[in-house]
Amino acid sequence: MNARGTPKDNGGSPALEAAIAALARDARAAALRLATTPTEAKRAALKAAAASLRRNATNVLDANARDVAAAGCNDISGAMLDRLVLDQKRLDAMIAGLEEVAALPDPVGRVLESWTRPNGLRIERVAVPIGVIGIIYESRPNVTADAGSLCLMAGNAAILRGGSESFESSKAIVACLADGLRAAGLPEAAIQLVPTTDRAAVGALLRLAKDVDLIVPRGGRSLIERVQAESRIPVLAHLDGLCHVYVHAAADLDMAKAVLLNSKMRRTGVCNAAESLLIDRAIVTRAGELIQPLLAAGCEVRGDETFVAADRRVKPAAPIDYDTEFLDAIIAAKVVSGPDEAIAHVNQHGSHHTDSIVTNDDAIAERFLNEVDSGVVLHNASTQFNDGGQFGMGAEIGISTSKLHARGPVGVEQLTTFKYRVRGAGQLRP
Repeated sequence: MNARGTPKDNGGSPALEAAIAALARDARAAALRLATTPTEAKRAALKAAAASLRRNATNVLDANARDVAAAGCNDISGAMLDRLVLDQKRLDAMIAGLEEVAALPDPVGRVLESWTRPNGLRIERVAVPIGVIGIIYESRPNVTADAGSLCLMAGNAAILRGGSESFESSKAIVACLADGLRAAGLPEAAIQLVPTTDRAAVGALLRLAKDVDLIVPRGGRSLIERVQAESRIPVLAHLDGLCHVYVHAAADLDMAKAVLLNSKMRRTGVCNAAESLLIDRAIVTRAGELIQPLLAAGCEVRGDETFVAADRRVKPAAPIDYDTEFLDAIIAAKVVSGPDEAIAHVNQHGSHHTDSIVTNDDAIAERFLNEVDSGVVLHNASTQFNDGGQFGMGAEIGISTSKLHARGPVGVEQLTTFKYRVRGAGQLRP
C-alpha cells in the first residue's frame, strides 16, 4: 500500500500496465461514440453533473478535508496547499463552470472553411474531436471538473491522472461527473480517473500511443519535463508562468498600482501571477510609491539598486530572481531604460505565458502587444485575467505555452482538430 492507502504496483508492474491499458481502451470506445453525440446530450450530462456536485457538496468537501489533512502531514508548499483547498465558494465556482461549459456553442462540426475546385470538387475543413486526452495534473481538484467537462463538450474522452495530494477530492468529483454521464445515457468511460496514486501509472499512460491521442500536463517544471521526456504521445505543454508587469513612463500611476497589486497578490500561487515588475527610468522617482501597496499587502520585493534605495524594506535582487517563478508573495523589480529594454527583458527572461503593460500611450502599447512573444499580452489589465473563464470559455484545461495547436487558455475549441470532407460527382484525377 502507498501513503494514501491505495494498492501500489512498484516499477510499472504487469498488473498496473494492464489496468491503465484497459482504461485507455474503454476511453477509445467512449470517444468513438462521443464524436457523434448530439449537442443536447452533452449539455444534459454536464447540467446533471453540476446538479450532482451541488447535491453532494458535503461529500466533496469532506473528501477535500481528508486530502488537506494528509497534505499537512507531508508538509507541502503554501502555493500547493492553496491550490488544493476547496471551500464552498470554490465549489460553487466549479459548479458554475460546468453549467457555463454546458451553455457554450458545440465546437464539433463547425465548418472552418469551404471552397469549390475548378473540377467541381467541394471541399470543407470541419472541426472534429481529438479523441482520447490524458490530463496529468497536480494539486488542483477543480481541474478534475474543468478538464472532464471541456473534453466532453468537445467530444473527447478524458483520462484524468490527478496528483496524489488531491486523490480523494478527485474521486468525489469524478463520481458526480459519472452521475451526469449516466443521466444523459452516455458511457461512464468518457471521463475516467486513474484509480491509483502510483507514479508508475503516469509512465504507463504515456506509452499508450495507440489509444491516447494527446497528453496535457499541468503542474510544476519537474512534472512537465518528465512528461515531455517520456511521452510517446503528442504533448500540449503548460510550463512556467514567469509573468511581467511593465509600467511605462506614460502610465497612470494609480492604475499601475492597482493592476500590479492584483497581478501579484490576488492569488500568488497561480501561473498567471506576476513575478517581475519593470518600471521606466523616466518615472524612477515614483518607484517607491509604486511598490507601497505590495509591501503593505505583505509582498517581499527584491529589487535593483534603485528599488533598494527607494524603500529600506526592499531586498537586493540576485540575477536568478529575474528568472524565477516564485508562486509566493515575492516579486522581482527592475528599472529599464524604456520600451526597447522592457520588451527585450520580457522576451529573454519570461516564459512566454502572460505579460502586461500599463500605459496611456496607445502606440507604445501596440508595440508591446505585437513584439512581446507570449501567449497572452495585456494592456492596462491584470495578468490574472489569463484564464479560460475570464476569456468566456467557461473553463480551461490549462494555459498552453506551446506554439503549435493551441496557445494560451485551452478551452473547448482548442480541444478539437479538423478533417477535410470532400464531395464530388465522379471526378477522376488525370
